[in-house]
Amino acid sequence: MSIRRSPVIVLIAGILALCACAAPAPERPVSQLGVANITVEMLLGESPLLSSASMQPVSGIDILELSPEMKAFLDDHVRGTRSDNEKLRLLIFAIMGEGTFHLIYDETTRTAAETFRDQRGNCLSFTNMFIAMARYLGLEVHYQEVEVPPDWSIAGQSFLLSKHVNVLLETGHRFRVVDFNLYDFKMRFEKRVISDRRGRAHYYNNLGVEHMLSGENTLAVAHLYQSVREDASFGPAWINLGILHRREGYPEYAEAAYLEALRIDSLDLVAMSNLANLYEQEGLLEDAARYRANVAAHRMENPYYRYMMANEAFLGGNYQAAIDHLDFAVRERPHEDLFYSLMSMSYLMSGDRDAAQRWMKKASEIAEEDASKRRYEHKLGVLMRQDAGP
Repeated sequence: MSIRRSPVIVLIAGILALCACAAPAPERPVSQLGVANITVEMLLGESPLLSSASMQPVSGIDILELSPEMKAFLDDHVRGTRSDNEKLRLLIFAIMGEGTFHLIYDETTRTAAETFRDQRGNCLSFTNMFIAMARYLGLEVHYQEVEVPPDWSIAGQSFLLSKHVNVLLETGHRFRVVDFNLYDFKMRFEKRVISDRRGRAHYYNNLGVEHMLSGENTLAVAHLYQSVREDASFGPAWINLGILHRREGYPEYAEAAYLEALRIDSLDLVAMSNLANLYEQEGLLEDAARYRANVAAHRMENPYYRYMMANEAFLGGNYQAAIDHLDFAVRERPHEDLFYSLMSMSYLMSGDRDAAQRWMKKASEIAEEDASKRRYEHKLGVLMRQDAGP
């Protein structure tokens, strides 16, 4: 079986936001474009991108419906087992073992039945399929959002932000995570259980992005609107509606969508950055600069951005600057082994081998994966041998 991480990509410079989560803020920011203040109701009901075709409902899809073939598969491989733990073990083996069923990763979002039929999809597709199958077997399962760390671009103009959905399963008094992002998921990532409606918001938003990328604007509008109907607090769908309206030449509607995303989460850097780009395009340079300054200030509080800055400083030979950035990152995320590893290398290159050894030992201690532990222990051994020199 071939499965890799399904990164949900957000490009601050103005491409797409595939998923995120945040708590609603009390007030919506004020329009700065100097034209009719487009309300959310106007955006959803009077957008120039709306047509009779785009208004056709797409909500009749049951993304967790099981096909007869799926039920037969489960009856053959798992049904009849009494223990929840045994059901889970047999289910995972049936879809991920060495049998005839082979899951293959691709970029398309699918329902549970489509994923089973095609034996392919992205991580949300696999999650849909697993939840549907597990519930058929009587298991208690839920969607779970995972805050995968952002991957900041070196140029600092944009970043890739992975937002991930997996499965939380309750067996007895134990909770288990089933994650198709097999190699990158770590239990320490922040996570929260979400409703099926939120899961459907992810699904429709992803399809909206896929149709937008294919130039199918009518279908993109229909699916993005359905996403916000499923969960009006789902910021990425609003951001993507803004991107689509801006791209098609309707800046006032784009602004309305971005402002709604900021009402939901006043610290949404993706919404801020897209709004800054929009204001710059419209000649509102002071407003653009204000939002860009907010983005710059908030991202300096992000430990993963500081790690990126430390890596850039390290590559440029400024090892003290790297250490300073990593000091902040380690305080904010004390269980991220990558921070400790780069700290070790920064101290080594600055000439402090004792500190390098201490930090590499710490990286080995907190690393969860065996391969990472072996890699850090090897580096530590090299450092110790060098310290013992002739």
